[in-house]
Amino acid sequence: MSSLPETLRETLSGLLGDRFTDAEAVRDHHAAGEGWNLPVRPAAVCFPMSTEEVSAVAAACATADVPMVPFGAGSSLEGHVAPTTAAVTVDLSRMNAIIDVSVEDLDCHVQAGVTREQLEGALRDSGLFFPVDPGADATIAGMVATGASGTTTVRYGAMRENVLGLTVVLADGRVFHTGGRARKSSAGYDLTRLFIASEGTLGFITEIRLRVRGIPEAVSAAVCQFPSVAGAVESVIEAIQIELPLARSELVDAVQMQAFIDHEGLVEYEAQPTLMLEFHGTENAVREQAEQMAEICGGHGGTGFRWATQQEDRTRLWRARHRAYFAAMAMGPGRKAMVTDACVPISRLAECIEATRVDLDESGLISPIVGHIGDGNFHCQILVDPDDEAEVGSARAFVSRLAARAIAMDGTCTGEHGVGLNKIAYVEREHGAAVDVMRAIKLALDPQRLMNPGKVLRFED
Repeated sequence: MSSLPETLRETLSGLLGDRFTDAEAVRDHHAAGEGWNLPVRPAAVCFPMSTEEVSAVAAACATADVPMVPFGAGSSLEGHVAPTTAAVTVDLSRMNAIIDVSVEDLDCHVQAGVTREQLEGALRDSGLFFPVDPGADATIAGMVATGASGTTTVRYGAMRENVLGLTVVLADGRVFHTGGRARKSSAGYDLTRLFIASEGTLGFITEIRLRVRGIPEAVSAAVCQFPSVAGAVESVIEAIQIELPLARSELVDAVQMQAFIDHEGLVEYEAQPTLMLEFHGTENAVREQAEQMAEICGGHGGTGFRWATQQEDRTRLWRARHRAYFAAMAMGPGRKAMVTDACVPISRLAECIEATRVDLDESGLISPIVGHIGDGNFHCQILVDPDDEAEVGSARAFVSRLAARAIAMDGTCTGEHGVGLNKIAYVEREHGAAVDVMRAIKLALDPQRLMNPGKVLRFED
């Protein structure tokens, strides 16, 4: 039995029927995401099917002064969906309707629980695609809430550039809409972007209007290997400077490449820093782009430039990239992954990655590095023995140094994973007095501090 007040239990049960539960198995499933935080059971879990039901749940919880935690696919990495107290988890995954798709306006309207792969499948017959690809099959609302980006951000932007409007439920149950279908507006504050990357701390995102794109006529992929990270980064910088329209530009370091060779069978490659590239456009355009990129890479020490236009070759390449987590896990059987990210100006990226590699090696930690090189964003997947307190402590100390290193290089402690439970102190270091403004916004929208408490911001009680 959970610690939920009986009056609230009765209200939520009456509202949702069997879509309200405090069964231990369901609560356990909602106790954590994919990150390395210890699980904490919510007091109960609700499965609303509409914005109106989310509003009613929020109003009931606010009346009872009970915290709420939004939940989607549970794929977040920084403890976003783990309760910090006896909260009600509101699982939006059953709100999975694609409300409309406009081919003419290149937009679509979806409920919160629609997943990236579900949307991709629904759009395909319309000749459209949604470009933001974080790797995981996350829900669209979760991607909005964490400000997700991914392998195609270098060309198509992150969630901030691809969300046109939102439907939001505040902690007290009030519902409002942000943005709209117009491609630009100067009318009022930009509330849409206020809620992007808010990590469930300001309200529930229940519906999203998204920008979508036409599927390109031709797609080609390429791989090039380098003796150093610097050569790979300099190649991408030059490509961006001459406005070569890279669709994807991913960097994997020598450690991650060895993991791909062992786990994914990419035996034709060496364990060296490697660029994985993709080009979109017409048949002639992608050929010209690949040829131009090959010349650029060669000028920075790149060798063995391989260009793939066949679907099966591209699929094999990007399947390996999307399975980087599993390939890395195979390097340390029985270990857990402590995954973190940082982002710096691209001109400092090689320096930051090389310093990070030295830091990892000197710490004795096992961790490959992968990065969205066109954005200056990279990820470390540290493999630790969860029962070895010294090793876990060493990994946490490394994460702290990485955040400080990125901030010192005019970067950020997180480019896409978000703050969650783990990076609150670094947000304060990064933003200084601006954190007080963030707290003021939080208290204006959620004065009882019921929405996903303990995340993003620290309050002195």
